[in-house]
Amino acid sequence: MNLDVLGIDIGGTGIKGAPVNTKTGELIAERFRIPTPQNATPAAIADVVAQIARHFNWTGPIGCTVPARVEHGLVRTASNIHADWIDTQVEELFSNKTGCPTSVLNDADAAGVASITFGLGSSLTGLVFFITVGTGIGSAMFFNRVLIPGTELGHLRLKGDAAELYASDRARVKEDLSWKRWARRFQKYLDRLEFLFAPDHIIIGGGISRPSKVKSYSKYLATRAGLHFSLLENEAGIIGAACAAASNQKES
Repeated sequence: MNLDVLGIDIGGTGIKGAPVNTKTGELIAERFRIPTPQNATPAAIADVVAQIARHFNWTGPIGCTVPARVEHGLVRTASNIHADWIDTQVEELFSNKTGCPTSVLNDADAAGVASITFGLGSSLTGLVFFITVGTGIGSAMFFNRVLIPGTELGHLRLKGDAAELYASDRARVKEDLSWKRWARRFQKYLDRLEFLFAPDHIIIGGGISRPSKVKSYSKYLATRAGLHFSLLENEAGIIGAACAAASNQKES
């Protein structure tokens, strides 16, 4: 079976894609990025997904991320995307638009799959959380490297509201917090996570995992779980989406 899959990562500011060798986790062509449409409805995003597929003359399987919970191809939440996404059969929409079999999963789940398959998570066992921190807070849960999909732990209650409104990188920038003050907030989130789930390991991903940023705040964090920082940052969603699609192809 062909192990090459087109991975597409749908973000708030940009939609980027590249073919991936899902056996090695390597991109086999340079990433192609298109700005996310201002009116990011399902139809508008589907047009961009199709444009990326055409850019690569792609006719094989496609894996896509969306910043929402996806259950059997159906979008169930829309906290950080257009409300029209609720109850959209996104796999059917993208497949029809591209003419290619398309699998879709949550963006944090995809980034976690990349880390567990090819990143530092590949050596970790037990209960592992992959936490992406950027515009919001996303989460992926793994037990012995098997994904338990659909967690939305950025919406744990913290200070009376969703944790991502209090402890995301967007909150840090919006409120002009120092790294130390932001780290205190994020520590409260990690404390909550550990109290509820007692994970063996926590991997931090997303924009906040860039080495220059990690150096600024990591000294202020303390967890009982092993605390790690992702090394795949910019390409994790693309790689994870491709790997999930390849797995679905094998199962079918």
